[in-house]
Amino acid sequence: MFGETEKSAEPKNKGTIILDATCAPADISFPTDVALLNEGREKLEEIIDTLHKAGITEGKKKPRTYRKKARKQYLRFARNRKPKKKDIRRAIKSQLSYVRRDLKHIDKLLSLGSKDHLTEKQKEYLETIKILHKQQAQMYKTKSHTVENRIVSIHQPWVRPIVRGKASAPVEFGAKISISMLNGYATIERLGWEAYNESTTLIETVERYFEQTGYYPERILADKIYRTRENLRYCESNGIRMNGPKLGRPSKDKKIYRQQCKLEREEAGERNAVEGKFGEGKRSYNLGRIKMRLQGTSEAGIHLVFLVMNLEKRLRAFLRSFLESIYWSWLRPVFLT
Repeated sequence: MFGETEKSAEPKNKGTIILDATCAPADISFPTDVALLNEGREKLEEIIDTLHKAGITEGKKKPRTYRKKARKQYLRFARNRKPKKKDIRRAIKSQLSYVRRDLKHIDKLLSLGSKDHLTEKQKEYLETIKILHKQQAQMYKTKSHTVENRIVSIHQPWVRPIVRGKASAPVEFGAKISISMLNGYATIERLGWEAYNESTTLIETVERYFEQTGYYPERILADKIYRTRENLRYCESNGIRMNGPKLGRPSKDKKIYRQQCKLEREEAGERNAVEGKFGEGKRSYNLGRIKMRLQGTSEAGIHLVFLVMNLEKRLRAFLRSFLESIYWSWLRPVFLT
């Protein structure tokens, strides 16, 4: 009626978001405990040589490091193709002792002088090797292979092992990336060097989508790891349908059960688009091996990969529409005459 204000209808859910996560491996050699300790020992010996040349010494002679003996022991172990457990523990023990000795020498020399004689890179190496020695000594003592914030590269100490659980690469070493795909375009939702559960990014992604568009997505296609109770409750409260079977027992009605299975297969096929996007990035844009040496440049390189892939998709869409317009306006009338 006249004078009554019409209530604005709430916007309906629109769009489909595809979520997944992957690892962008860094360009580092496969880390082993003995190799890491040997590399740390060599860096410490270089620092001792630098301090000795600067005139910082306890006496006239340079501190004894047993570098030739340590090098010989490491090469003997490295040539062993199938070392036994006792051989590995013996090699770790010896390299730990050499690193511990070198660290003590450096502490004594620095107490007599200053760190100003060392370069910034040598200072970073020294702090990294101290943490590495502490971690390796703890794992050797407890006979374990896991430790918090484990260092797998002296040159890139921010790189962490990411457990993927795949047959080809059960563990990868690099940055973990969570992305969302909308209409074929990929967006990085989270990039981190520490391992995290990607299911925690779902709510943030959907809320960001709501801020940009003004409505929630109609569907979310994601892996089973995203189907947590918290995420399912969130999707249900906002009218979002998530792919996969419902919680609880399947329906006893065979017709409904077959329809559900058919829908799951179709949506699983749609979700494969994100796997193709990862494959495109790793095969064509070097996402499978990040060659930058700094943390900031590595993160910038990963973002640039997705930027270029999105630009390529936009270009393909433009060229397709351009060629279709040429065909329908020029070529097709010629063919019909």
